Amino acid sequence: MNVDLFDFELPEHLIAQTPLMTRTDSRLLALNKRNGQLEHRRFTDVADYLNEGDVLVLNDTRVIPARLTGIKPDTGGKVELLLLKQLEGDRWETLAKPAKRFKAGSELWFGDDGSGKPLLRAIAEDEGDMGARTIRFEYEGIFQELLDRLGEMPLPPYIKERLEERERYQTVYAKHEGSAAAPTAGLHFTEAFLQQLVDKGVKLAFVTLHVGLGTFRPMSSETVEEHEMHSEYYELNAENARIINEAKANGGKVVAVGTTSSRTLETVAGRLEGKPIEACSGWTDIFIYPGYSFKLVDALITNFHLPKSTLVMLVSALAGRDTIMNAYNEAVREQYRFFSFGDAMIIY
Repeated sequence: MNVDLFDFELPEHLIAQTPLMTRTDSRLLALNKRNGQLEHRRFTDVADYLNEGDVLVLNDTRVIPARLTGIKPDTGGKVELLLLKQLEGDRWETLAKPAKRFKAGSELWFGDDGSGKPLLRAIAEDEGDMGARTIRFEYEGIFQELLDRLGEMPLPPYIKERLEERERYQTVYAKHEGSAAAPTAGLHFTEAFLQQLVDKGVKLAFVTLHVGLGTFRPMSSETVEEHEMHSEYYELNAENARIINEAKANGGKVVAVGTTSSRTLETVAGRLEGKPIEACSGWTDIFIYPGYSFKLVDALITNFHLPKSTLVMLVSALAGRDTIMNAYNEAVREQYRFFSFGDAMIIY
């Protein structure tokens, strides 16, 4: 299957650069996956597509200020590091830019302790493809405090505007630190709107998937089948597994908020081959594209994704490629806002 099948024309002015003042003010494109029918709604109209007994599954990962700009002590050259995955201790998988300035064995310094020494030092241990670097940090004190002080929120490269308020790139239910990007479908929810859904009888369940390298790497293969996903860490505890199982057993829909929640749920369901899901954790590199049969997810709340991305392929697996391409073309015609700070879509 050629990657170009998932391409579409997207005017640059439709890429949202800043979040809306109120999270729930986004527009909503509702897509019936069975007949392709489209409706133009507001985000709070999500409530109309959820019934008592349905379960809304949210990813409660929390984004770390994972973008660091350091100085090479020997040349004074600047290098940006994006922290992607903690390996063990103070070793991390990162992306370096420009990578040619940060070869194996070289150092980067971050901050100043007042005596000319850095607050944080990074040593490159290994070099990988496309700017990947395995690095080791050296420091005194508490790493998370240094990261909060020195790091910036890792906004995607298509967002050029500076984010004035860090928390607008976090969901209101973000809990477990570890992501290099926000699960952006969840950015539309407020605590009040979630409570409104609960009052209607909708159940809430949480999974954790720490978003990593796959979010920042474009597809380089010509065919879908050749692409390899990078693994990301996930967790599902026993209480949330019970909530999802009960909803499913009682005829409720499992509604994933975001592609990260979908991938987590499908990973867990795939491990158990039709049995009720149970608490588990691990690493997933699941790649969902047309031809995949969903085992657990019935409906999806998501944002609008990049052309030729693995995320467009995931939603195409749920609703069909032609149906999704038609919906995306309609979203462009109707001037929906795209990507991380953009509008939302429900596929039901």
